Amino acid sequence: MDHNHIRPWRNIARRKSRQIMVGSVPVGGDAPISVQTMTNTDSSDAPATIAQVLACAEAGADIVRVSVPDQAASRALHEVVRESPVPIVADIHFHYKRGIEAAEAGAACLRINPGNIGDAARVAEVIKAARDNGCSIRIGVNAGSLEKHLLEKYGEPCPDAMIESGLDHIRILQDHDFHEFKISVKASDVFMASAAYIGLAEATDAPIHLGITEAGGMISGTVKSAIGLGNLLWMGIGDTIRVSLSADPVEEVKIGYEILKSLGLRHRGVNIISCPSCARQGFDVIRTVSLLEERLAHIKTPMSLSIIGCVVNGPGEALMTDVGFTGGGAGSGMVYLAGKQSHKLGNDQMIEHIVEQVERRAAEIEAATAEAAE
Repeated sequence: MDHNHIRPWRNIARRKSRQIMVGSVPVGGDAPISVQTMTNTDSSDAPATIAQVLACAEAGADIVRVSVPDQAASRALHEVVRESPVPIVADIHFHYKRGIEAAEAGAACLRINPGNIGDAARVAEVIKAARDNGCSIRIGVNAGSLEKHLLEKYGEPCPDAMIESGLDHIRILQDHDFHEFKISVKASDVFMASAAYIGLAEATDAPIHLGITEAGGMISGTVKSAIGLGNLLWMGIGDTIRVSLSADPVEEVKIGYEILKSLGLRHRGVNIISCPSCARQGFDVIRTVSLLEERLAHIKTPMSLSIIGCVVNGPGEALMTDVGFTGGGAGSGMVYLAGKQSHKLGNDQMIEHIVEQVERRAAEIEAATAEAAE
């Protein structure tokens, strides 16, 4: 159930950027904010990399980045691109020839870190390869690898240095009449990254790729990313995002969607609204939610489910969700469908019954969507 249309204060006015294509995925303009991740396999191991790309795509990744550090990875990239259901971005560092090889291998986009790729002549060769092979480019500025002259000018990595680096490289692309690019200015420091992105958004109409780089493990990285990316997205800045975690890339995709879902910017799968549990709970909320997350992971249809332990907030939350269950007494609770009380249910039947109701509701939504599209 989507109530955003009657709550104008929840609508985010996105920054106006021009649109580019990353393979088949539009980035910028009025396109949905895309979710990216990056493989962490040995890129020369094509089967392992393909398996991870497929897992990320199944989790909802719109775009997957693959590091191309050497010729073996370049050779494997041909197979990865061929087998991937989503566009592949080739991550290029230090050696410009890897960028040329990746473009020839069919990468949809080349990610270049200006501080590492080399001089303007080498960048020009990569631009030519991108143009010749229909690739877009991401200018990837990172606080940890700024150009030497900028570090000397500013004394240390800072937002102004990152913005200047990005704009310098935008000019190089534009001087070569190349406009199919997006840009990022990442830092591990949330304040630095946010300030750089805000300044960049004012200085260019290029699509912006958001990320807090090297954010950390699952908990700390999720928190830093949610704060950094969330605030920028709330301001309307950002056309594509990547959550950087020291964790399985599939988890990055899930967290990315959760950030977007919390702001009403993307909707995919079941949004479970659940209480933290307390002594009032009529059933084991934490265990129930954990089981339902696992059992409902296959649902891609956007919908909402409320799982609340007692009647204090349960009925109110259920009014706003597609399916709801509110704990009661004597080992049973109330099932809500489309915001209305439907029937009582024993706690021992809860998991299977809720899964059944969610699957049924998802099928109804899909059927209605298909009918509307005809």
